[in-house]
Amino acid sequence: MLEQDLVPIVQLGHPVLRRPALPYEGQLQADELQALIGLMRRVMHDAPGVGLAAPQIGIPLRLAVLEDAYAPDPEAAEIRERTPLEFFTIINPRYEPEGTQTAAFYEGCLSFEGYQGVVERYRSVRLDYEDEHGQAQQRSFSGWPARIVQHETDHLNGIVYVDKAFTRSLSSNAEYPRWAAEDIEAARRTLGF
Repeated sequence: MLEQDLVPIVQLGHPVLRRPALPYEGQLQADELQALIGLMRRVMHDAPGVGLAAPQIGIPLRLAVLEDAYAPDPEAAEIRERTPLEFFTIINPRYEPEGTQTAAFYEGCLSFEGYQGVVERYRSVRLDYEDEHGQAQQRSFSGWPARIVQHETDHLNGIVYVDKAFTRSLSSNAEYPRWAAEDIEAARRTLGF
């Protein structure tokens, strides 16, 4: 599919991002569901991003695609526990923390272009979901993959990362390189969060 055939990503302020998405209960035929998943994957790659929830393209269904195949800086990857996340689809997901440990790092959102903010999230989560074939699945994630799972599942609940961000950490993409260190301590001290 050509780039011009992609749909736009809706931006913060659009009501679809602020409402809990409807449970997916077979509203689409199997081929329509596969086409939607394929479209979402192409939109996510084109953005580029590591996850995309259906509400982000204006479809209020509990469906998201996730994939992190980027090659991050090895030192940053180690501190952020960023490991590759193979492509997969989550339908009607819900997560629970595994333990009480949290981690705080900068993250961004394709629906809030131009900004990054620090969000404290559970370090490990258990995700219950259905795959694209309607099969119930349960997987555990830790580190950066757990962050992606939480971020995308939050979208399906009408929550955008800025709802959870330390507001004093918000940085435009022009200023973000100043704070893009492997950890957030310099930003925490200087920006006061």
